[in-house]
Amino acid sequence: MAVAKKAGRYCEGLQLSSLASSILCWKWQRRPAVVVPWTAICGLMLFAVGLISLFTGHVASDLEWYSQRLVKRTWYYKLDKGNHAPVDIWRSKFSNFYFACSERGPHFAPAVRERLSNGYLLIATSGGLNQQRTGITDAVVVARILNATLVVPELDHHSYWKDESDFSDIFDVDWFISYIAKDVPIVKRVPENFMRSMEKPPYTMRVPRKSEPEYYLEQVLPILLRRRVVQLTKFDYRLSSDLDEDLQKLRCRVNYHALRFTKTLRSLGQRLVMRMRKMAKRFIAIHLRFEPDMLAFSGCYYGGGDKERYELGEMRKRWETLPELSADEERSRGKCPLTPHEVGLLLRALGFENNTHIYVASGEIYGGEETLAPLRELFPNFYTKEMLAGEELKPFMPFSSRMAAIDYIVCDESDVFVTNNNGNMAKILAGRRRYAGHKRTIRPNAKRLSALFTARDKMDWSTFARKVKSCQRGFMGEPEEMRPGRGEFHEYPSACICQKRSKYSVVNKDKGYRNLDRFLNVSEPEYESDEDQSENRLPKHKNGSTGNRTVSITMAETDHDDFLAD
Repeated sequence: MAVAKKAGRYCEGLQLSSLASSILCWKWQRRPAVVVPWTAICGLMLFAVGLISLFTGHVASDLEWYSQRLVKRTWYYKLDKGNHAPVDIWRSKFSNFYFACSERGPHFAPAVRERLSNGYLLIATSGGLNQQRTGITDAVVVARILNATLVVPELDHHSYWKDESDFSDIFDVDWFISYIAKDVPIVKRVPENFMRSMEKPPYTMRVPRKSEPEYYLEQVLPILLRRRVVQLTKFDYRLSSDLDEDLQKLRCRVNYHALRFTKTLRSLGQRLVMRMRKMAKRFIAIHLRFEPDMLAFSGCYYGGGDKERYELGEMRKRWETLPELSADEERSRGKCPLTPHEVGLLLRALGFENNTHIYVASGEIYGGEETLAPLRELFPNFYTKEMLAGEELKPFMPFSSRMAAIDYIVCDESDVFVTNNNGNMAKILAGRRRYAGHKRTIRPNAKRLSALFTARDKMDWSTFARKVKSCQRGFMGEPEEMRPGRGEFHEYPSACICQKRSKYSVVNKDKGYRNLDRFLNVSEPEYESDEDQSENRLPKHKNGSTGNRTVSITMAETDHDDFLAD
């Protein structure tokens, strides 16, 4: 009604010059009043409040990341914006800005004495060597949370590989105990007199994956205080990736310092590294992970017909909880490991020469030498631990974990490490290499590379190489790729890597400080190599096509108790 009265006053004030204006005002005066219900008004207000809350929530969650990115990291990327410096494929130009920092904080209390602790914590790990390594690392942290004495963890003897190795067969147990002594008391076994005094056997339980510290305090600690000895079984990824800084630093001290391989394994591993260095100043280590078990787990198809489908299908049955998968969909999502041929094409496209020396860390390759032939053709200087060690390797061959430890040592010492999936060895080594100075670690961008490999024969080599370099931006192991909250902590140990206090200089061991004028953030990366790849023509595999296979199993997305792990 108020609207109609207002319209009437407005029309009275007009000098109507036409019949149309008169009709317009008459209709406006006859227009019924619009009544807006209070429910609609309240709904709009709530909707507006919801939008504001959503926006401010995103801002709050990203505030720390953006502040670190803009304040702590970007200052050296913004120098010389207009200059497109090439990316060094062998090492990061920005690695010297960072250093490992896993020391105990000033408020991190010393370890409690064994006799004053809340009891003994027994740990039964699960999986292969590197999955067990994550379990051991987290076991130390859980013992710290519970104020418990940790008993040296028991390794898994019932996994896919049936390895009978004990902790002391792989790791230097005395070094492990002494290095962590200031953080957590560790013993080799529960004292016999204590065990005899117990009225009941140790209480056994399995905690959910990625449990928060509060879960251990609320669910495990009361049992530990009552029973005095508790065993946690299948202990792999049973602790949250996101912990407070002091506990994250403890993780790093365990993983990167306390877990040292036995002298026998270290000696053989270092001999293999020296043999690689004698042949070439620098070399690439590739973790192919193209074994039958991995391919079966992935649910992917590689063109082997009914024989391949039957063999991998039968092997896949051991994981009862795995869903039915579409091989084509998995490939398009980037969940299929690259073939050895595709790994070789990726490296050649990035700029690594045909005479580059490569070390291949792998078990039994599905398809054997026929599958490896294209990679050997692309990189004739091809070596494995079996080729380098010969008879020295025989004592270790019955034990998959010890063989994996040798590969681990050589991959860790390599100039460039290339992963072919997102499994445990790939994550553990990627994190360790970041901690050791952001040593170049290349992870295929599987999702984008999938379509590129499919269309490989429809483009010339220079176009293919350019597209590969574009795909791999952000997957080359640069310091900028690591930010708080990204991925598993074992792969991105951000709490243990600090930035040097330096304004416009970078430390160089030989030349001291250098000016940063040539360092910049590249919008379209170029890659430094020893030959111009744009004019290089690769030898083509006799079968012609590379196929359409691609990369990467993600641990978080395939979370099964009996996860096949390396």
